[in-house]
Amino acid sequence: MTERKPAGVGFETWIERQIREAQDRGDFEDLPGAGKPLKGLHEPHDELWWVKEKLRREEGTALPPTLLLRKEAAAAREAAGKARTEAEARSILADINARIVEAIRKPMSGPPLNLMPFDVEHVVARWRADHQPDQG
Repeated sequence: MTERKPAGVGFETWIERQIREAQDRGDFEDLPGAGKPLKGLHEPHDELWWVKEKLRREEGTALPPTLLLRKEAAAAREAAGKARTEAEARSILADINARIVEAIRKPMSGPPLNLMPFDVEHVVARWRADHQPDQG
């Protein structure tokens, strides 16, 4: 944590000292984008540029945690159905079920979760039916 500004020292002097000390420690070396032009310099001003950049970096995960878990559960169910092996399907379901149980145990922010763990045996039985070789 940054130290508190000492009494009697101007903010500018105090900040300049912190920057100099950080430079001496090498804190500014090898930063991402070093030596490259700043992005967006020639674009129109956008007050929400940082929000849009954060959403892009986080792949649009601006959903509340409960809705995000519902979305991930649907994706996991689909992935389990497309799994190459029964063991892989079971592993996918075990992972998402553990997250669902944890979310039920420790409620998350957002709208109600309205989600129960998957019935692994039911999903695996469906997987088996979908992956049986055609007999004809």
